[in-house]
Amino acid sequence: MAEIDAARLNAALKGRFARIDVVERTGSTNADLRKALDEGVADRTVLLAEEQTAGVGRRARSWSSPKGAGLYLSVALRPGVPFHALGSLSVVAGLAVRAAAAAVGIDARLKWPNDALIDGAKCAGILAEAVAGEPPSVVLGIGLNVLPLGDVEPGPGGLPATSLAEHDAWNTDRTDVAIALLSEFDGLEKRWRLAAGDLTEAGLLGDYRAACATLGQDVEVQLPDGASLIGRAADIDPAGQLQVDVAGGQRHTVFAGDVVHVRRA
Repeated sequence: MAEIDAARLNAALKGRFARIDVVERTGSTNADLRKALDEGVADRTVLLAEEQTAGVGRRARSWSSPKGAGLYLSVALRPGVPFHALGSLSVVAGLAVRAAAAAVGIDARLKWPNDALIDGAKCAGILAEAVAGEPPSVVLGIGLNVLPLGDVEPGPGGLPATSLAEHDAWNTDRTDVAIALLSEFDGLEKRWRLAAGDLTEAGLLGDYRAACATLGQDVEVQLPDGASLIGRAADIDPAGQLQVDVAGGQRHTVFAGDVVHVRRA
């Protein structure tokens, strides 16, 4: 399998990002860029790894990152967006993943708040981590399975893992897929940033609603205190939060940071 071509990546994306680096191996690209932000790294710095030994998803769950099988990348951002609006960045990233998949012939659907699915199996995960400071910054991590991972345990909620290649993507060159993903993210993030994190103002909320497989489903939301919220996923608000209608006609707002997973009840 061909390695990610850093020179081709930088040439194709010249001027869109401050810096794009590709490393052979690291623990976690998100952890590396969190540290880099503390040390003053530039806005829109990108780090990709051929392999992660300690890749993480939400709530510190492990993310399988075998050498050469996927895109394991993070972007350090100083967007000037209010702290309360940073959570909607996961929606932006989801739309970029969906567009990159479409570019190679795959119809990926988005499972709120941070997954991309192909035929009900998980092909990508997203992790946005705010970094304290004034103004706040954020590290956005994306793991996208391009080639088959082999034997991987199902994730929370029982979702099996899959990859673009397993669904007959017409191009599985990881450099090309990375260029498509980062190109899409570049334009979407700029719109989000100009709108101060408001998805409606950025013109992205309708696109996400249309792509979101969670909406209209009966769901169980497992909360950090161990309680469950059962109802119907009714809407996504301009901050990227899930609106759930429960018995009795009440509507609850679920924050991305409070959700372990959302699944069919």
